[in-house]
Amino acid sequence: MELANMQVILPVIISFGICVVLCPILIPFLRRLKIGQYVRDDGPKTHLKKTGTPTMGGIVIVLSISITSLFFLKDNKEIIPVLFVTIGFGIIGFMDDYIKVVMKRSLGLKAWQKLLGQILVTAIFGYYLVTYVEDATLMLIPFSGGKYLDISYLFIPMLFFAVLGTVNGSNFTDGLDGLESSVTMLIATFFTVVSIGLKSGVSPIAGAVAGSLLGFLLYNVYPAKVIMGDTGSLALGGFVASAAYMLRMPLFIIIVAMIYFIEVLSVILQVGYFKLTGGKRLFKMAPIHHHFELMGWSETRIVAVFSIITTILCLIAFMGIS
Repeated sequence: MELANMQVILPVIISFGICVVLCPILIPFLRRLKIGQYVRDDGPKTHLKKTGTPTMGGIVIVLSISITSLFFLKDNKEIIPVLFVTIGFGIIGFMDDYIKVVMKRSLGLKAWQKLLGQILVTAIFGYYLVTYVEDATLMLIPFSGGKYLDISYLFIPMLFFAVLGTVNGSNFTDGLDGLESSVTMLIATFFTVVSIGLKSGVSPIAGAVAGSLLGFLLYNVYPAKVIMGDTGSLALGGFVASAAYMLRMPLFIIIVAMIYFIEVLSVILQVGYFKLTGGKRLFKMAPIHHHFELMGWSETRIVAVFSIITTILCLIAFMGIS
């Protein structure tokens, strides 16, 4: 029980406490700096009241995860690459947020700048995996009875696809109060439990992510007092992808983080259908959570349904481990 306390319970409590303490300090500070959320005119009209809500709250999430992880680095070296990817993508998100809300450039980082940063972080992570992680190209096959697949030379291409897809899926999911926080908290809990079972050193940072999001949800549930922005959503996507790879479970991302990929797919389908049909839309609005909003669903209902779906998917993933 003492080991469980040190590796799991303590990270959750410490990270939760840091987030709960920092949010009331950061929120008024962001409000004084007028670092408020920009709301699209073509989006759901109910979102117009969110204009001016302090954003870049992801700073607190990243700080909570980082500070907590430092206490466990000595005995859990597996934390280092996960923390690097989490912070790396968080920095990219911070730069994007800063340009949008502080420098008043609505588009933030240019697309090529954001992509270049994401590729760089992923490349460094890939180099670490190949160089320092034994059997890094092995990945657990869901529902195979514990069998692993070695994809060899396809490892790096798949790594870029999985990491960039997960990170941007996380980014698209952050569109409603509490949605990204709730979904990713459940995914982090899944990786925490799995890491304990596999006796992996990833459990402290996974617990730290879950704890920070529990604390952040106190201020992020509808109606949100603070929004995480790209700082938080990109960092969380980086955590999910890197933790999965450190556990040799990238194939499980499509199960536990299916909401991410549905959000991304809805945008791809919307854009493709729009171009093919000369202006028609497949959904009322993309990402798909906005489609349900325009159908009359409340934000709280969408968050609840998506969280329930994620919970069920995580339980299914547990069944697929052995």
